[in-house]
Amino acid sequence: MIRFGPAGIPLSCKGRTLRDGIEDVHNLSLTALEIQMVRSGTVDIYPDEEDIGIPAKDLEGRFIIEVIRDEEPITDLNIPVEEDDILVQMTSAFASNFGELYEIGDLAKELDVGVSLHTPNYIDLASDSPLTDDCLNSIRHAALIENALGGDIVVTNLGLYSDIDDEEASEANIYDNVDALMEWWKDEGLKPKLGIEITGQQEVFGSLEQVLDICHNIKGLVPVINWPHYHSRTGGSLLETEDFQYVIEQAEPYCNGHLHTLFAGAEHSDGNELRLTPIKKGDLKFETLAECLVDMRPDMTVISSSPLLEHDAMYMRIIHERYLSKKVAKALRMKRKEESAAAEE
Repeated sequence: MIRFGPAGIPLSCKGRTLRDGIEDVHNLSLTALEIQMVRSGTVDIYPDEEDIGIPAKDLEGRFIIEVIRDEEPITDLNIPVEEDDILVQMTSAFASNFGELYEIGDLAKELDVGVSLHTPNYIDLASDSPLTDDCLNSIRHAALIENALGGDIVVTNLGLYSDIDDEEASEANIYDNVDALMEWWKDEGLKPKLGIEITGQQEVFGSLEQVLDICHNIKGLVPVINWPHYHSRTGGSLLETEDFQYVIEQAEPYCNGHLHTLFAGAEHSDGNELRLTPIKKGDLKFETLAECLVDMRPDMTVISSSPLLEHDAMYMRIIHERYLSKKVAKALRMKRKEESAAAEE
C-alpha cells in the first residue's frame, strides 16, 4: 500500500488542532499525516493543590510530557501527581493534555490515517553541548508523543558537522548520542522506529550512504528518503525511473517492511538544496517516481513537504492512480490478446 498525506495540518483545514487535521486529511481522501514538531520547548512548573492525586496525563489544559520526582524523570504519566513533583510542560501543545493523544490515535486508526512525527528541523547531535542535550530531549519527547498516538515513526535529521575540518569527530558524536538515545528508547519500551532523514545540504550529516550506515550499525533506526533532499545533494540525479528504483532498493533492507518518504519540488545548486517548491516546478518530477512505484509496488508513505501541502499530496495520489490504471489496462489488453490468440489455435 502507498499512503499519501501532508507534512502538517492541511492549509485548508478550518480548525488547527491535531484532531481537526486528521479528520481533514481523511475527508480529502488522503491516508497519512506527518505532524510537524516546530517548537519543542518545555517549562518546569509545580502542581497546584487541586492537581494532587490526578494522573499527570489528565491535567486539563496542561500538556505534561514528564514528571521529575526525587530528581528522577518519570515518563509514565498514569502516575498520580504528588505535592513535591516538578511537572515538565511543553510550551507548544499537541492536545489539551497528554491523555488526549490516545483518543486522537484511536481516531487516526478508525479513519485509516497513518500518523508520523517530524522533530524540529534544527537538531544538533554532532557536538557535545547543552544544545545537544536539548535536541536529545526534543527527540525523546517526540518519541513519547508518537508512541501515545500509536504511530510508527519519528523522523529526524542529526545535525550539522560541528567542525567541517573534523567530520570524523562529528560523526563519532552523532553515533554516541544516537546509541545512547536508542538505549533509552529500548528501556522505555517505545514502539515507533526512529527514522533518519536524508538531508539536502553537504554540511549536514545525512547522505544516503551515511543514513544507511547508521541504520546498519544501531538497532531501531530506519532510513527516511527525502526525495528533494537526495536530488539536491546529488546534483539533480533523480531523472529516470531507474534512479528512484536504485534508492528504494538500497533503503528497503533497513526499512522494516515500510518505507517512509517525503516529496516536493526543489531548487538546488552545487549539491545543496536552496528551497522546496510546489511539485510541478523544478527538475524533480513526481511522474517519474509514480511510474517507478507502479512497477515496484513498495509498501510506502509519501509525505508532501511542498509549500502546497495537501494540494500536492492529492496531486501525487491522482498521478499515481493514473499510472496504476494505465498499467492495469495494459495488462488486461495483453491478457485478452493472449486469450484471443489461444482461442484461434
